[in-house]
Parts: sequence; C-alpha cells; structure tokens
Amino acid sequence: MTNQNQTEFQNWIEKEKAALQLITTVGQLSFERSIELMLFRRPLFDIGSSEALAIHQYARDITEKDISVYETLELAKAIKTSNLAPSRIDLGILTLKWIEQHQRYTSIHDFITKELAKHIGSNKAKLTPKDVILFGFGRIGRVLAREIISQTGKGEQLRLRAIVVRGLQDGDLQKRADLFKYDSIYKDFKGTVSINREKKALIINGQFIQLITGTESETIDYTQYGIDNALLIDNTGAFRDREGLGKHLRAKGVSKVLLTAPGKDDIPNIVAGINEHQIDFKKESVFSCASCTTNAVAPVLLMINKHFMIKKAHIETIHAYTNDQNLLDNFHKKERRGRAAASNLVITETGSAKAISKVIPTLNGKLTGNAVRVPVPSGSLAILHLQLSKSVVKETIESILKTEALFGPLSEQVDYSISREQVSSDVIGNNHTCVIDGPATIVSDDGKTLVIYVWYDNEYGYCRQVIRLAKKIAEVVRLTYY
Repeated sequence: MTNQNQTEFQNWIEKEKAALQLITTVGQLSFERSIELMLFRRPLFDIGSSEALAIHQYARDITEKDISVYETLELAKAIKTSNLAPSRIDLGILTLKWIEQHQRYTSIHDFITKELAKHIGSNKAKLTPKDVILFGFGRIGRVLAREIISQTGKGEQLRLRAIVVRGLQDGDLQKRADLFKYDSIYKDFKGTVSINREKKALIINGQFIQLITGTESETIDYTQYGIDNALLIDNTGAFRDREGLGKHLRAKGVSKVLLTAPGKDDIPNIVAGINEHQIDFKKESVFSCASCTTNAVAPVLLMINKHFMIKKAHIETIHAYTNDQNLLDNFHKKERRGRAAASNLVITETGSAKAISKVIPTLNGKLTGNAVRVPVPSGSLAILHLQLSKSVVKETIESILKTEALFGPLSEQVDYSISREQVSSDVIGNNHTCVIDGPATIVSDDGKTLVIYVWYDNEYGYCRQVIRLAKKIAEVVRLTYY
C-alpha cells in the first residue's frame, strides 16, 4: 500500500471512529432525553458508521459546504451537555450556521446555548404519551407499526398498544409476527419479535402489543387491555365517512380516529405541513391523512405556486401496483384493474387532483389528474405538467426547489435529488413524502411551461406523513430545529 493510500485509509478509519461516537451520542439522547438528531432530515439513529458517513457525503454534495463528521460530533456532544427539552434537531442546519458564524462565539457550547435558546429548559415541552391502536394490519398497518415502534425512544410520544385484525385462528399469531418481521420491500425488521400465545400478543422490541379480533368496531372494549383515550388509526379503508368512522368513537377507550385514506363528507383531509393549522385538533375527533399521491404532490405544488403562480396543471401518476389489483387476470369491479398487475401497465383513475384542490384551495379548478399502475411493488412517480403565470429559467427553479427542500417549512415533506441516476427503487424507505428529481426538470423556451418529476415511496413515505399527523392530533410534537 502506497503512502497516499495508507493516509487515505487511516483518515477513513478515524472518520468511522468519529461516526461511531456520533451514533452512540445520538442513541443516548434519544433514549434518555427524547432528543432526536438528524442530518438534513436523514435519520442518524440506529444506523451503521458507514451509513452515517454516506449521509455526511450527501450533506456536502447537496449544500456544497464542507460538513464533516468531526463537526457534527462536537455539536452533538455540546447538545448532550445542554439542558434541552425533548426536541428534533437537524445537525445539518446547525453545522452550516456553525461554519458561517463560529468566529462570533467563544466556544461550541456557547454557540449551542444561544442558537438553541428556545429549546433549553426541560420543562418547555412536557409530553404525555398517547396510546395508539392500529385497526387493520395490512401493508400500511405493518409499515406504521414498524415506524411507530422504531420511533418509541424514551416512550414519551406515540405508544403502539394494540392491533385489531379480523380473526386469529391457530397459527395466525405466528403468521402475523412473520409478516411483520419479514418484508419483500423493506426487508427484515431490525429488532426482536416474539409472540405470547396465551394472551394473543406480539412483543416487539420489548413492547407488549395486544392483538384483538373484531369486525364490529363499536363493540370492542379497549379499556380491558389498559388502553384509554387512544388514537385509533384505521388502515382498512372500509369506512371513509363520518358515520362509519364514528363507530370507533363508540368503543371504550378511543378518543380520536385517523383514516389512512381520503375521507368523505366533511371529514378534514389533512396533508401534514400544509393545512393542519386550519384544524382544531381539540374539537375535531375524526381525521383523514388523504392519499399517498396527494401527500406527495401537494407540497411541491404549494412551493411552485408560491413563487410562480400555477395557471393550469395536469398530474400523471406512475404508481406501483397495489393489493387491490389482481395478480392474474380475474374479475374486478373497477375497469382495467382486473388485469394482471405484475404484467401490465394499467390506466386507472385518481382522486388526487380533486383532493389537492381541497388541501390547497387556490388551485381549485386548475388541476386534472390520471394514474397508470405499473409492475413495481413500491416506489411511484408523479409527473407534474404545469403552466405558470410567470416565466422561469431552469437554474432558478432548481435553486428555489433545492433551497425550499433544505431550509423551507416543508423540508420534512420534500427531499431534493441531484443524482442523474435516480430510479424508483432509490426512493424506497425515504422518510420524506416525496423526492424532487432536480436534473429531470424541463422548462419550455418561453419559461411558462414546467415539467417536474416527483418520486415517492407510496407506502413508507406516506406512513411517515401519517405519523407526523398522528403526533399533532395526539399533541406529542417535540420542539423542532430545522
């Protein structure tokens, strides 16, 4: 090995050591203080050292700033020695400010004390844990269960207490556990899963989760399992109106209901980050998180409309096939969906355009939409054809969207990719609700027609939005620094 190679390799080893220290500090803050650290909204909890360094590489590429693991580690250590309330803190944003302003401060601890002054004081964010019931344990239910459990930390936010399934025959308990643990898309669950046959429960990462059988939701008594004032998340889609979903509220132990599908009638359809401020969470008891496509597209449309005003738009969704479709050609009540999902491109309708108009009223009457189901199990693409009121050049739109994704109010929802090799599988497991494909953006010669490509994980990305909304409903949102 040459001297140069040896030096590079030794530098990498030192970085891995620092990354391991950072991961340890991140874990301690999560479990002991309910403080979550991330790097440009990418999680630093429960990952390996090489993955942590890859996230730092992304941070350097996207910001064009020299963000190193040594700086983020020192900032994390300073946070650990400060008396911060339960918080979510983006080390990427914090590091950029430290790089720009470090000469103004006598120490990194002095910087943290002043920059995070609103977070200091353990009494600033008292959280009362909220019991959660999952009604249905299909694709969305299992992804939600994984994520709620992974985010448990100190146990001061959402606590998964029960899952309602249609029935439990002999052997079903083990099958439910296996379907949770092993997943063809998201791979093995990184934790422990066991079953309690006597009590018909799953024990996941030390958390006791009762499985309950029941089809008549209003007759279930959750209080007999020690569950009270719970938020019930309905993943079945069997009921989408207030009357049907209201049955859950007649069950003992349930105080709020959240539907993981578009709600009908007067049920508020909410996209976290966009219109939740219009809802009185104390007075309302039934909510909808709209659809995966609505959650993916609405944030991007809001950003563009804010800067350039959209005159007309067409949304073409290239969507992964779903469990609603047939594996082989067979009868289906909807047109085309009876044809084999894994063998065909299937044109189908989408209500996303109408739903987006409800979430962003200024776009009412300006949107049309359609969908094509394609032979991939997850990872979808929305193509936004936009007519603008103002002219724009490609460099400007790229700069605005990237800045909004990194620093704007929708940075939790919107990610920005600078990769020229982005494909659908790359978005699997991304914790944002959508990823703007920067290099794929098209602008017409007159600057008034714009095409934006928006990737999204229609299962995981959507579930992250459901959890964001659930925390707002449950009033367990921590202080944030983004």
